[in-house]
Amino acid sequence: MFRWAIIFAIVALVASFMGFGGIAGLSKDFAYIFLGIAVILAIVAFVTRGRIDV
Repeated sequence: MFRWAIIFAIVALVASFMGFGGIAGLSKDFAYIFLGIAVILAIVAFVTRGRIDV
């Protein structure tokens, strides 16, 4: 997830430099979403220590 967040952040940065505001904004939003999900999953994995019984 962190990898996807970084990829979308780079796409947003490049798109903003090239003047594509819509694509940059959308990529930024996706980067925030993926970063949030990755942080939540990392916290859950840390708290449960990787042991989740389903």
